[in-house]
Amino acid sequence: MRFRDEYDGARALAQEALEREFTRPGLEEAMRYSLLAGGKRVRPVLTIKFCEAAGGRAEEALRLGCAIEMLHTYSLIHDDLPAMDNDDLRRGKPTNHKVFGECTAILAGDALQSAAFRTAAEAGLMFSRPEAGLEALRYFAEAAGEHGMCLGQYGDTTIPESERTAEILLRINDLKTGALLRAACVLGVLASKGNRPVGLDCVSAAEEYALNLGRAFQIKDDMLDAMSTDSELGKPVGITLASWIAIKCHAGEMPAKANWAMLFAVACLGGIGFTMSIFVDTLSFAGPDIPAEVTAHLRDAGKIAVLVGSLCAGILGSLLITLVHKAQAKKAA
Repeated sequence: MRFRDEYDGARALAQEALEREFTRPGLEEAMRYSLLAGGKRVRPVLTIKFCEAAGGRAEEALRLGCAIEMLHTYSLIHDDLPAMDNDDLRRGKPTNHKVFGECTAILAGDALQSAAFRTAAEAGLMFSRPEAGLEALRYFAEAAGEHGMCLGQYGDTTIPESERTAEILLRINDLKTGALLRAACVLGVLASKGNRPVGLDCVSAAEEYALNLGRAFQIKDDMLDAMSTDSELGKPVGITLASWIAIKCHAGEMPAKANWAMLFAVACLGGIGFTMSIFVDTLSFAGPDIPAEVTAHLRDAGKIAVLVGSLCAGILGSLLITLVHKAQAKKAA
């Protein structure tokens, strides 16, 4: 089976599950509007595929993946509010507060956050090993709150641009964008752990992969933000701070370790078709817990991802050079 079939299959599972949620009028209508407003469903796909890579089944991870998508959607609703990013468009559609008003948008986000934790707790109750469900819930909460996404958003909204060093920007993006991606990957491993033994190295390997993925994801998103039109991107555009990180990285003005991490992450991203590059990383720690036929299949998927990633790295490298030239021209002028 090709990568696109794998991705689309996992995405369809998540989409079908999400479409069964929040069907009543009123507040649930506002919640459903943003939850089903499009999107690549990257996070639930990661959860499903990491569960499979750790020896589990897609169905075991589905509810946790939906919980992460609900939490992600709540964060987007609140991000778009006038008090934060003040955006009018999200995924090519009017933002939640433009359709339902600020008060309802705030409540819809709050309710999605609560629903996310309910969904994650229900998923854990289905595990034969209840301690894995508690571990997943704890990790989920930490990724969402004052040690994760919210802390990153706080830094993004309070730290003046003039004070943002490369290290601070990396920290903001690792929390704001990366925290939920890490949760998506780790919760997939924990979903498998809920019903079978899984090595401790699986979690650390998932975290390392997701760290690089989050950085690449932010760079790619901000490059699109800098170079697209509103209609092409589906949201307002403008050069953002992560693009500045990419420029610094390419120009060699960041520490060597961070520079290599960025280049590795961009290569792993492989455009939107990055998800199967999981297996280049996960198979190195999966060990005997995964049947040989599954391992062979996943290695094939990983090879495809490497090829796609190499192509994407070349394209993004060209874009980076373009950005550097633009910045230099502006400075010279």
